[in-house]
Amino acid sequence: MNSLYKKLAENLFKLRIVENTISEKYSEQEIRCPVHLSIGQEAVAVGICQNLKIKDQVYSTHRCHSHYLAKGGNLRSMICELYGKKSGCCGGRGGSMHLMDHSVGMMLSLPIVASVIPIAVGAAFSNKIKKRKNIVVVFFGDAAVEEGVFHESANFASLHNLPILFVCENNKYSCFTNIKERQPSEDLTRLAKCHKIESFKMNGNDVVQVFNRSKKIIKKIKQSSKPFFLQLDTYRYIEHCGPRSDDYLKYRDSKEIKRWLNDDPIENFIKYLKKTNQYSEKEIENIKNRMKIKINQAFEFAKKDKFPEVSSLKKYVYA
Repeated sequence: MNSLYKKLAENLFKLRIVENTISEKYSEQEIRCPVHLSIGQEAVAVGICQNLKIKDQVYSTHRCHSHYLAKGGNLRSMICELYGKKSGCCGGRGGSMHLMDHSVGMMLSLPIVASVIPIAVGAAFSNKIKKRKNIVVVFFGDAAVEEGVFHESANFASLHNLPILFVCENNKYSCFTNIKERQPSEDLTRLAKCHKIESFKMNGNDVVQVFNRSKKIIKKIKQSSKPFFLQLDTYRYIEHCGPRSDDYLKYRDSKEIKRWLNDDPIENFIKYLKKTNQYSEKEIENIKNRMKIKINQAFEFAKKDKFPEVSSLKKYVYA
């Protein structure tokens, strides 16, 4: 397995194992914040962030674990944050939906739908004014394009030729509502094109294709200093908010679920490795075992870590 595929494998398995471990431990009632897991959507974050430099900036949503880890965010700090501990990336104050690690360019995550988009556009505007060579990547879901602030931000980015990549993770649902009940077309690139932003739509569950396409797009943004909109169709395997399946609610068709389970990003990658004679079962098992050890160590540390002192209550209050 070459170095690129090894890195993709490490990140894919890290994301899947972390999210599965959170799901398993959530019932222990020690993680007291809501969690929006990315199981089934890992290829989006891994494929794109593998093309980013540390100085490139990422902004994310309530479903931010995958973006944080794929950008290089500290694993132990993330798990501590979920447990509300002082060693968390936000000092135990933010929880699952506010992950950040400025040392690797993971700038901000916000839970309010679409609220992070104008902040990311503002960062891109600042970078352009200061003549920095980095770009901004902002991740959001399909429901975000239905908010007015998306269009305001897209218009501003287009008007000022800002170096920003809009990444729409279309997992088909806004909580329980299918995109077909909300949009006349599942092709959301049309909403960016009306602002004269170049766009592309593709399957987001093929990490190699996501990597290859986003590599070209990111290079283009850096050369042209113009925005780009990338729609990646994907699917969450468990409930919108929480650690387990909600298939019993029947808002998702069983055939649809089966179709997407058969398009698992990790299984797709393994098939690709086999097809290109890059697959080694021993190497894959070694990667998974290393990830499990690191992840278990992070959880053990988080459980033993202390909560923030009461005396620090006002430390990060600015207004």
